[in-house]
Amino acid sequence: MKLRKIILITSILAFMLSASACKDSTPLKTSSKTDGTAQQVTEENAETQAEIQETEAVDPVSTVQNPLTGEYGYNEAAVNKRPVAIMINNISQSLPQYGIGSADYIYEIIVEGGITRMMAVFADYTSVPDVCSIRSCRYYFPRIAYGLDAIYCHWGMDHTIAEETLENLDIDRFDGDDSRYYESLFFNDEERLETYDREHTGYLKGSVLADTIANAGYRTDITDPKNSFVFNEGEQPVVPTGVPCTSFTVNFSESYFSTFTFDQASGTYLKQHSGESQIDASTGEQLAFTNVFVLETSVSVRDDYGRMDVALDGGTGYYISNGSAQQISWSKPSDDSNFIITDNSGNAITVNRGKCYFGITSSFDVE
Repeated sequence: MKLRKIILITSILAFMLSASACKDSTPLKTSSKTDGTAQQVTEENAETQAEIQETEAVDPVSTVQNPLTGEYGYNEAAVNKRPVAIMINNISQSLPQYGIGSADYIYEIIVEGGITRMMAVFADYTSVPDVCSIRSCRYYFPRIAYGLDAIYCHWGMDHTIAEETLENLDIDRFDGDDSRYYESLFFNDEERLETYDREHTGYLKGSVLADTIANAGYRTDITDPKNSFVFNEGEQPVVPTGVPCTSFTVNFSESYFSTFTFDQASGTYLKQHSGESQIDASTGEQLAFTNVFVLETSVSVRDDYGRMDVALDGGTGYYISNGSAQQISWSKPSDDSNFIITDNSGNAITVNRGKCYFGITSSFDVE
């Protein structure tokens, strides 16, 4: 299968990213008295009331940090809990998906036939929305989920290396093909069945996920935090050390590619799927990411069916955020390790707080 290269086009001569130039108060007491004492008490009350209102406006949860995105306002009860990773159908006939706009991470990788599949990761498994459409496992996705210590959700698998990988990892998981979970956690969307083929209608019911995890007896505490990012602590967002980049395309095959355009107002990159805005149907909003990681690796056709081999050992790539692109190196030392991302000198990079997209593909050119 011929995979097109990602060409990074930027506004300076150093290198290019493909496509165009590279978000109960007490009322004041009134009095008929007009002497100075009454006026002073009223003014003091007003000052006190203002202080109370200012104090009440501070959200105590705002200091709790999402471990995947670094954003504040995270659910305190979900701190040190395991994330959940959900396989997402990304074939054109399944669009639009719903629920994926709430994901903290999205991983996109090629599968057979030149199409891509995605894996959505949610840090807080207790607040996952309904997610559609769910699709089957390919072996490299649970390896990524395992490195995040995530509970893995999918609907079916290829019964070759994917099944073998799931068994070898012994990963905590839920499968829509398992009768224990079909029509208890996984369902077919009856409304979508009217216009979509059945395989594009499977959804995960987010409101029952926490109870399903509890009933399965899966561990919920994360014993070894897997986050590899150093998040920006400054008031202003970080501009990655590199070159300006406002638009670029990640190519997976001749027909499947993801284009990102920087939106200055929100400070995010808006995602397109093969030339069309990729929308979350539950919100009507385009997918948006503060951070985009393009990871280069070896990709090849595995068998006559067209299944793919995708190496996850490491390589080079780009970190793209806030209108700029920086060259990076990445590695995954073992199945239970998360991706380790550094600059080309081996130093940890500073990452802006926000949702992340990871496009894992075969190669890119720097010109």
